[in-house]
Amino acid sequence: MSDSGITRRTFVSGSAAAAFLAALQGCGSSSPAASTASNGGGDAVASRVPGSLPDPSRAAGTADATLPFDRIVVVMMENHSFDGHLGMLALRGQPKADGLSLNASGVPTNSNPLDGGFQKSFHMQGTCQPGSVTQSWDSSHTQIDGGKMDGFASTSNTAMGYWDESDLPFYYSLAKTFCLGNRSFCSVPAQTYPNRRFLYSGTAMGTIATNSAGFSLPAPAAGTLMDLLTKYGVSWRNYFTDLPAPVIIPQNLENHPLNFSPITQFFTDALLGQLPSVSFVDPEFGLVDEVGSILFGFLDKIPDLPAPITDALNVLRNSVDSLSGSEENPADVALGEAFVSQVVQAVMASPTWKSTLLVWTYDEHGGYYDHVPPVSVPEPDSIQPVLASTDAPGAYNITGMRVPTVVVSPYSKPNEVTNVMHDHTSIIATIAKKWNLPALTYRDAQANTLLDFLDLESPPAFLTPPKLAAPAAPTLGLAGCQSTAPAPIISPTASIERIGQRYTAAHQAPPKLA
Repeated sequence: MSDSGITRRTFVSGSAAAAFLAALQGCGSSSPAASTASNGGGDAVASRVPGSLPDPSRAAGTADATLPFDRIVVVMMENHSFDGHLGMLALRGQPKADGLSLNASGVPTNSNPLDGGFQKSFHMQGTCQPGSVTQSWDSSHTQIDGGKMDGFASTSNTAMGYWDESDLPFYYSLAKTFCLGNRSFCSVPAQTYPNRRFLYSGTAMGTIATNSAGFSLPAPAAGTLMDLLTKYGVSWRNYFTDLPAPVIIPQNLENHPLNFSPITQFFTDALLGQLPSVSFVDPEFGLVDEVGSILFGFLDKIPDLPAPITDALNVLRNSVDSLSGSEENPADVALGEAFVSQVVQAVMASPTWKSTLLVWTYDEHGGYYDHVPPVSVPEPDSIQPVLASTDAPGAYNITGMRVPTVVVSPYSKPNEVTNVMHDHTSIIATIAKKWNLPALTYRDAQANTLLDFLDLESPPAFLTPPKLAAPAAPTLGLAGCQSTAPAPIISPTASIERIGQRYTAAHQAPPKLA
């Protein structure tokens, strides 16, 4: 199914919610899948069903006092894979990180077939995202290729690129200071909207793309996570920069209009120790880009512009396109890193730091390479993906690719990794575990929580917040990020790493994918 071209920014500018958001700124089967991923030492319960409580002995909405956090902050960025962002971490202070394969010289050897040879992983030059990548349903399934993970290069010359610590110093510092998820996946091999729907409601409701189709869908059968929080008296708030992401499910805004605040309120609430029990913190998704596209669309219609003017406009267009803070291609990823750094520093400086758990993650892989195949998971409900006859066949019974995920908390295991399998519904499961909320779907009912990121037996390692590296300086100016795709690096002698070669006893075996 082709993407309609409607973006998150278009939703804000073209929906009935636009005026209200502007005012805020001013102020398969219904049963579990037969073959599911092992919990790998996690705390998932395979027999749980929608509507069941994590602890049936306690009333719904009752906080678990044995868990030493009473605030959860979720910072979900856009469109990057584990290997693309943190693939070099094993050489940079976290040897347990399952990133790119490296030769004796520390050079990645991962490759994908392309043009009769193989394109190797390559180091991105700076913090720009040249070219374009694709993470559509069809492209993602091409990239997975039944679990071989060898279809990335065929979908984009940029897909095999990665960043190193010199490019993303704050992210590398974060990932080797706190506990990192080696097996944290997005929820579905598709674009942003279906993945964020899994975060907010435990189901994609048939969606496979980022388009307007989901805006007219009925509310999920069990409601959304936001509905549960409100029903059981658990305070929550979405702090947004230019777009409140939970509004991709319009009922979240319709039912809870007073739970949305501009990002400036987040920093004030953190400073005063007044963050709610659950916070969803959103970056700038690119309204500058959206407004700029209107101007450039007008200028494109002017005939016979001199070549120097056309060239200058193209440079300016690329510079504007790179200004989004969400990290979605073609944004300068340093802008997103700086945003996350500000959020993390605000949380660590808050009077309530000692009882806070922050999750940094990404909605999906963005089309960038990752060597670990998705894993089998329970289908959330009986709603199947709405597929065209030309779409790749599939269901909501496998995850998407791995995404960077770190839990930042005084109780996080220091300089450690977890090999327990997680997806976005693990965030729902963690919130539900703390406040004993009923499960929304089979997926979140049977998801591992994030408690394996924490050491709850020893004194907290980070009651005094650690010093983290500063984020990189973004590439700014009219000659900044440009959209030229990198030339593919073709090697006729490279070999593709065999699937399963890098797994150890601590890692679950790769599944057999349909």
